[in-house]
Amino acid sequence: MNANRPNIITLEEGWDNEIKINAIDRLEDILDNGLRSTTGRMFGNTDYIRVYTTCYDMCTQRSPYNHSRELYQRHGETIENYLTNTVLPALRAKASQGGTILLNELQFRWSNHQIMNKWMTKFFNYLDRFYVKHHSLPTLSQAGLRHFKDHIYEEIKRESTAAVLELVDQEREGGMIDKTLIKINVELYESIGMGNLESYTNDLEAPLLDSTRSYYAQKREEWINSDSTPEYLIKAEKVLTEEKNRVHDYLNPASEGKLLRVVEEEILEKVETNLLEKEGSGCRVLLQNDKSEDLQRMFRLFSRLENGLNPIAAIVEKFISDMGNEVVNQRQARLDSGDKDKGEDPSFVKSLLDLHEKYLGVIKTDFSGHSIFQKALKDAFVEFVNKDVGSHTNAEFMSAYCDRILKSGGEKLSEAEVESSLEKVVQLFSYLTEKDLFAEIYKNQLAKRLLNNRSASNDAEKVMISKLKMQCGTHFTSKMEGMLNDLAVGADQKSEFDEKMKEHKSKIDFSVQVLTTGFWPTYKSVAISIPDEMNKCMEIFKTWHDKRHQQRKLSWQYTLGNASVRASFGKKTYDLQITTLQAIALKAFNGGKVMKYTELAEVLNLEEPVLKPLMHSLSCGKHKVVSKSPAGSKINVTDTFSANAKFSCNMRKVRIPMASLDA
Repeated sequence: MNANRPNIITLEEGWDNEIKINAIDRLEDILDNGLRSTTGRMFGNTDYIRVYTTCYDMCTQRSPYNHSRELYQRHGETIENYLTNTVLPALRAKASQGGTILLNELQFRWSNHQIMNKWMTKFFNYLDRFYVKHHSLPTLSQAGLRHFKDHIYEEIKRESTAAVLELVDQEREGGMIDKTLIKINVELYESIGMGNLESYTNDLEAPLLDSTRSYYAQKREEWINSDSTPEYLIKAEKVLTEEKNRVHDYLNPASEGKLLRVVEEEILEKVETNLLEKEGSGCRVLLQNDKSEDLQRMFRLFSRLENGLNPIAAIVEKFISDMGNEVVNQRQARLDSGDKDKGEDPSFVKSLLDLHEKYLGVIKTDFSGHSIFQKALKDAFVEFVNKDVGSHTNAEFMSAYCDRILKSGGEKLSEAEVESSLEKVVQLFSYLTEKDLFAEIYKNQLAKRLLNNRSASNDAEKVMISKLKMQCGTHFTSKMEGMLNDLAVGADQKSEFDEKMKEHKSKIDFSVQVLTTGFWPTYKSVAISIPDEMNKCMEIFKTWHDKRHQQRKLSWQYTLGNASVRASFGKKTYDLQITTLQAIALKAFNGGKVMKYTELAEVLNLEEPVLKPLMHSLSCGKHKVVSKSPAGSKINVTDTFSANAKFSCNMRKVRIPMASLDA
């Protein structure tokens, strides 16, 4: 015997006398009976180092005394024997005693296994560092987990899954359960996958989804037969929140989408049509009764489904369309009952505006402004806004409504109210298919307001045009902007021309507004004999203008002019607010002249289509400043005219309107 040879530890000596007695037997005793040490430690440093050193020595001895392979094998057999002989019988004994009892035992045994696996790995750590790496074997920890999977998990997973599902259903029914217990057992399913969720997904999640589907299929049938749509959706929203919280409390986060999808399919998707069309409480009824909170909940829930909002949007579109058609039908009923069919109907437009404002608000508030509902609103309004009733178009009514807002003496509104009203009209206008017709009518009315000084606010005119521009583009409003620009330029030129007129000491306060051909509507051109005083002023302006704008050609439009004429009837003097044509006609009666129709036509050089409405305005209207013989409401070529010496009015300033010659 070589005295220098180190002490050799045989397999049985090292295992039986050191490792088994001082490590494995003590570890199993602690796991089965609890820790009796007053130090609170399972193994002290000295005990641990002693066992570790034994394993180390046995693994570092030269062959044939290197016992690494045998120790790796006995490590696995030790865990396997403990699981098979101690853990599995204990679990089987609890399996028949109820879900919670089984899960508590499984929790206890899983916790013990983790402790055992940890200490076994520490004792045999040298195997992991060299032998396991060199031979590409599972690590000690992995091997221990695989043994638990093969001998415990595979044997008990059906019962443990059933126990978890039982507790989940118990909680769904309002019962109190130990969520921590479920969470720990769920972690077992996750850990068994050793880096993936395959075991959790196949063995727990899949049965859970099947169980959830069955549970909510039953609930769906109960609720749909007993609850109104709002009541049903309140319950649906509640359980969806509970299922989301359930995942947060004890399931793996990866289950959330799948679990909620199952619930959504069962309680929403499969009964959507039934819920939306439910008699007395469906979507249409909620819209009809302004049930905002219920509609918002309906939107929230069905937006979870792919294409879940489409049926709701269809109902919303049909409902709004029916409401709009009712407004159109009411206008038709008024006409049928004898109302006059005029070119303006503010109450009709106001009804459309109110309807649009209301359901635009519903779309924004109850349906979060979702594009599919915006389209539903648009399609509904396009359908009935373009239904013309009577001899006038809705485009005319909208333009006339704007005219009431923008002209002086129209609607009494604040600046903010004017802008708000115009915004609403432009929103309604956006649904018109005849936008060009609206533009033509609006341009004519704008021209009248501007030329007759009837515009309440130049700023409001600009605001309206800018809104139309945003809606339809620059081309749509370019002529309107040109009209405003003409007046702005004209205001600058007026002061300059006024200085020029002072040099000529004219008795007439004469001013001219230059309009750019192409911007303004086409007006009827009238040839009339101009009085000398006026003609002189016109020549002065033409000379002044031609020097400034040599490339421009002036063409006079007498039908657009206005005049303020001082007139005396008896002892009373009045300021007559009249057109240029009316002023020229009145001048012909100065000095008490009496003129026949034919004489007047020759003096004024006017044709019948112009002269008759002109004289009608002066002799047949509210303010008869000209007497007609014989008296009557129509102008005949045999009539005779003279200034009305008996004319009297309570107001000093008298406005005498004249029918448009362009009508």
